[in-house]
Amino acid sequence: MLKKIYLIPIFLFLTNILVSQPFQVPIDTLEFACFDKNSLRIPADATLLNLFFDKFDSVVRTGKGNINILHIGGSHVQAGTFPHRIRKNILQAYPESVARRGMIFPYSVAPKCNNPIDYRVSSEQQFSLIRNVYKELEKPLGVTGIAVYTHDTLAEISFSFRGDSPRFETEKIYLLGFSDKNTIIPVIQIDTIEYQPVKIDTALRRFTYSVKSFTDTFVIRMVNDSANVFTITGVFLDNAKSGITYHSIGVNGANVPSYLRCDYFVTDLELLQPDLVIFGIGINDAAGDHFDTLEFVNNYIRLIDKVKEVNPNCAFIFITNNDSYKKISRNKYAVNTRGPVVQQQFYKLAIMTGGAVWDQFEIMGGLKSMDKWKDAGLAKNDRIHFNNQGYNLLGDLFFNAFIDTLIKRQNREF
Repeated sequence: MLKKIYLIPIFLFLTNILVSQPFQVPIDTLEFACFDKNSLRIPADATLLNLFFDKFDSVVRTGKGNINILHIGGSHVQAGTFPHRIRKNILQAYPESVARRGMIFPYSVAPKCNNPIDYRVSSEQQFSLIRNVYKELEKPLGVTGIAVYTHDTLAEISFSFRGDSPRFETEKIYLLGFSDKNTIIPVIQIDTIEYQPVKIDTALRRFTYSVKSFTDTFVIRMVNDSANVFTITGVFLDNAKSGITYHSIGVNGANVPSYLRCDYFVTDLELLQPDLVIFGIGINDAAGDHFDTLEFVNNYIRLIDKVKEVNPNCAFIFITNNDSYKKISRNKYAVNTRGPVVQQQFYKLAIMTGGAVWDQFEIMGGLKSMDKWKDAGLAKNDRIHFNNQGYNLLGDLFFNAFIDTLIKRQNREF
């Protein structure tokens, strides 16, 4: 039974040198979970991870340079609660290292499409949606794996950031998208000021805007005509600050091949320049009628190769699939027995790429543990997704493991 989970942060900052301990999470609050297994499993060849954690430590200590983290996945990431909890914990631990918000997307302007928790989007127009999971892609996609467009003559999308989030300053906006005839030029409005792009690159499908620094609300405005509409594939919020940026990209239902179908994946990724990619893709790969382990690993390697085109020294963390159930009839679910099989593929990938593994499957309690998380009020009835409390707990656990690994690297324990 779940009693109460208390998360106790302990941090000590002295001048510019960080002395830190990871969050202490009482593991006896979930008797069926294995919180004592909460760690990043480091491979024998940890060269890329060493480079990342050394750079992370340097940026935090000196206040110079940038760390870019990309968390990419399916619905667990699109929902936003899990990655934002990690982002929030990291930036609260290192408040002097808050850089930019980075990549966002107006998910919820489209019907039945949920938005990340830390910002809201709204529009009075009706938008159509393209996701990388669709059988036919009517328009090319980029790194976000998703796009929206509308045929309304005047279209506006408003973005508003929630007050309890870290306050990110934005001085430059990259609007990723295109019009059918390359003739539509969107404008950005902040308060009453409208901004035209200072640079348009139709080859990269990128519009660049220099804006007055803001932290809360902005509007994208597009003027379409019946034969020419503007399609948005991403919005990148930038500033000139040094520090840590945590991007999260997710598409409901996405598997590894979904991102391989995105023609502009590498082109857009060049804007993000990731130092670390956290992969949380796999739950949908393992949910189908057929699961080929060799194909799964090979597809992952193809995706990783795309990342390496942008940064050959990028480090990787693989999040194993959570335990999950499959719906077999109305109100009846059965455990997905592939959990342990998929778990082992992530360890293979880690060895092949020099990446780390965060073994979510083991930490949860292994096979059939998702039912217990649901009974404890941490997961939804579909036994695939967690609720906000569950995602927040996972985010705290991941953060603990991340900080613990950073400390071990500072002490040259790997």
